[in-house]
Amino acid sequence: MPYLFTSESVSEGHPDKVADQISDALIDNFLAFDPSSKVACETLVTTGQVVLAGEIKTDTYLDVQKITREVIRRIGYTKSEYMFEANSCGIFSALHEQSPDINQGVERTNPEDQGAGDQGMMFGYATNETENFMPLPLDLAHKILQELSYIRNHDTNLMSYLRPDAKSQVTIEYSDDDRPIRIDTIVVSTQHDDFADDATMLDRIREDIINIVIPRVKAKLKPQLQDLFTDTITYYINPTGKFVIGGPHGDTGLTGRKIIVDTYGGKGAHGGGAFSGKDPSKVDRSAAYATRHIAKNMVAAGLCDQVLVQVSYAIGVAKPCGLYVNTYGSAKVDMTDGEIAKKIEELFDMRPYAIEQRLKLRNPIYSETAAYGHMGRRNEIVKKVFGSNGSAKEIEVELFTWEKLDYVDKVKEAFGL
Repeated sequence: MPYLFTSESVSEGHPDKVADQISDALIDNFLAFDPSSKVACETLVTTGQVVLAGEIKTDTYLDVQKITREVIRRIGYTKSEYMFEANSCGIFSALHEQSPDINQGVERTNPEDQGAGDQGMMFGYATNETENFMPLPLDLAHKILQELSYIRNHDTNLMSYLRPDAKSQVTIEYSDDDRPIRIDTIVVSTQHDDFADDATMLDRIREDIINIVIPRVKAKLKPQLQDLFTDTITYYINPTGKFVIGGPHGDTGLTGRKIIVDTYGGKGAHGGGAFSGKDPSKVDRSAAYATRHIAKNMVAAGLCDQVLVQVSYAIGVAKPCGLYVNTYGSAKVDMTDGEIAKKIEELFDMRPYAIEQRLKLRNPIYSETAAYGHMGRRNEIVKKVFGSNGSAKEIEVELFTWEKLDYVDKVKEAFGL
C-alpha cells in the first residue's frame, strides 16, 4: 500500500543553524593553523547574545569574537531590528583546555592506532531515488530553502521582504516498492519584514513561494522528478500567519539540535551524535561521513537500491566494535546482508585515523557543512582564506570528500558486478 514520508529542513538563519555555523567556523580556523587541533565547541545564541563553550587542545590562538561576528554577518543578521546583530551582539567565551583523560585515549605513538574519541554508533544511508543518492523529501526541502536564500542574498528585489530565518517541509507519497509517486504537501515558513496589512502580507508571500520559488526549484530537477509537481499539492505557507520575530531573538539556538536535517531527514537511522563543532577525532562526525561514503558507493555500484550502514566504537579503541549493513531486501547479489557486511569491512578501513586520511578530514572543510545538510552535497576543490593575528593564510581544500564515488569500481570487483 502506498505511504507518505515527510522530511524538513531549516535555513542558514535558523537559530540552531546559526549556532552550528559558528561552531564549525571555529573548527575550520583551528584546523587551518593547527591541523592536529582537538576541538569540541558548543554555541548558544539568543537575543543579542552568543555563548561559546567547549574543550580545545591546540597550538594556535584565535580571535573567536571576530570569527563569530563574521559568521553572523555572512548569514544576514545585520540590522538592529532583528534584535540579534553581528556588530552589537555580546559574545561570551567559556572555551577551555581539553581533558587529558580524554586525549590519552585518542592520541597514540603510532598514529594508525589512534583511538575513537568517544563510544557510540554512527549510520550512513543512500538511495537511488535522486541523483545525489539522497531521500527525495529532504533533498527537496533543502532545495526550497537554498533557492529562498539565493533570492534573499542575490535577487534582492524579487522578494525584498525576506529575513534570514526559514523552515521547509516536504511530504512525498511512495509506492509499495519505495518509489516516489507524487508530492503531497509542501510547507514553507519564512521570516519577513513587518507589513502594514497582515492579510496582504500573507497573500503576497504565498504567491511568491508558489509562483517564484517552487518553479525555480522544479526547473533544476530531472524530468521524472519535475513530473511529481502537480496541481494537487497542498501548500502551507507561513501557516501561523505573521513571522516577523525570528532568528535567535525568536528562539534560542544551540549547536547540534538539527541532526536529522543534517543527515537523511529521518530515513535510515541516526546514532544520536551531532556533527558541528567537533574535530574529526570525534567519530560522531568522521564515522558518520565514512558510513555515508560506503553507502553511496554501494548504491552507485548497483549493489543495492538503498542501504543503511552502521559502525560502532568504544572510546579509545581504534578497531570498530562492528559493522552492520541493511539493504532492505534490495540487494542485487545472492548474499545475505551479513555476508555483504563482511566484504564491505574488508574494503573500507574504519579505524579513526584511516577515515581521517581517506576523507582528508584534517583540513578546514566544515563551515560548508553547517547549513543545508552534511550529505548529498557537491564534492569540489576550493580555496579558502583564514586570518589570525593580522596574518592571512590561503588553503586549497577538497569539500565533501565522503560524497566521492571513488570506490564504485572496488565494490563492483568485490561483488562481481
